[in-house]
Amino acid sequence: MASIPRSNTPALVQLLQWVFNPLGYMRTNFQRFGDCFQAEISPVNPEPLILLNHPEAIQYVLTHDSTKEITSPGDVNILAKPIFGENSLILLNGKQHRRRRQLIMPPFHGERMKAYGDSIYTIAREVMATWEIGKPFYVRDAMQQITMRVILQVVFGLHEGERYRRLERLLAERLNLITTPVTSILVFFPQLMLDLGSWSLAGKVRRLIQETDDLLYAEIRERRAEPNPERKDVLSLLLSARDEEGQGLTDAQLHDELITLLVAGHETTATALAWAFYWVHRLPEVRHKLMAELAAYRDTPDLMALARLPYLTAVCNETLRIHPVALVTLPRRVEKSMQIQGYDLQPGMLLMGCIYLVHHREDLYPDSHNFRPERFIERNYSPYEFLPFGGGVRRCIGAALAMYEMTLVLSTILNECELELLETQEVKPVRRGGTLAPSGGIRMCKVGESPHQVSARTVAPTAV
Repeated sequence: MASIPRSNTPALVQLLQWVFNPLGYMRTNFQRFGDCFQAEISPVNPEPLILLNHPEAIQYVLTHDSTKEITSPGDVNILAKPIFGENSLILLNGKQHRRRRQLIMPPFHGERMKAYGDSIYTIAREVMATWEIGKPFYVRDAMQQITMRVILQVVFGLHEGERYRRLERLLAERLNLITTPVTSILVFFPQLMLDLGSWSLAGKVRRLIQETDDLLYAEIRERRAEPNPERKDVLSLLLSARDEEGQGLTDAQLHDELITLLVAGHETTATALAWAFYWVHRLPEVRHKLMAELAAYRDTPDLMALARLPYLTAVCNETLRIHPVALVTLPRRVEKSMQIQGYDLQPGMLLMGCIYLVHHREDLYPDSHNFRPERFIERNYSPYEFLPFGGGVRRCIGAALAMYEMTLVLSTILNECELELLETQEVKPVRRGGTLAPSGGIRMCKVGESPHQVSARTVAPTAV
């Protein structure tokens, strides 16, 4: 059997390429080596990571990632520990991971989703109401406002008051400090995060972590002391959740899962929404088709039906395809000697599906760098051909909520607000932490009320 292609580029150079130009790094290695290659891009794992970008190979890995052949270890995600905490689902292994996942999954599926729709709709309209006609704003910043409030209200169950306002401000500061293009380097080189006092980056992060943690733990303690079965937010549901042995989550475990949901659901969804607004307003034909579909919805006050509209869904899917919020899947470890796609794999090797390269395969997505939502109407893609939220046992638990939020925010704003894209040049992606965000934040301007606006309704659409 063939050995896996490996670049002779020094490991440090590969790591720097991965940090500063991940798309160029992946494209170059795909052109040189094809569907499978070794990448020395981890500062903590001495062995190369094996990047796979053929759907059949990814399918095998993701359907065998809890077997004797392949495992899905959490401890290899050690770089995430300072961000999420040691109790986060992302860092758990084996049975512990499965039990925790089963415990926290229910709030993100089924009937629970309907309860979140009204909040998302209202938040989008509140933020949109602050935009002044003729005054430019950065759409990514606006989307961050929306997604932060969704996290605070839908996940944390906070709606008003001093604690809500302080958390909104402190959590935004905390996330911005670790996700700017420059400080993204510290995710990969944590040894550079020297605490030199309150004026240093590490000192600021430490202070913000302490302040936000104090507020979150106070909220958890108060809610645990006074349970309210009528509350439907994620924190309330997690407080009452019990596993098959009757065990619930400790305060520390709840805290780390809330921080995980915050980081995973705030930055990523805001970035995806910013890209969606960019493409819809850059391509008139896309906007025309989408607005025609939304116009037919105006008199149907059902948010769940709105979220299922075919072209709206296709626009969101195409956004996540062309700019996936996660570039790779979480690592899987080979436990037994095996072969995939004609290559020898040995125990201890770490495998990652390369989401970006899969989403830009010309055999799956012709003219892959062109934004064309119709491809998701013309064809059904398998979970191994389109995987913006990863797959297998470590697929993002908030995937359904993220898609629901994307469709509701995009449609609500387009229905009620006429926007103009102010960017005259193509917007390029830049690294922000673990995601690729639009450079510059995308400048837009409100120019009036949408001809399809629904703001005249006296009763908001309902999620039921």
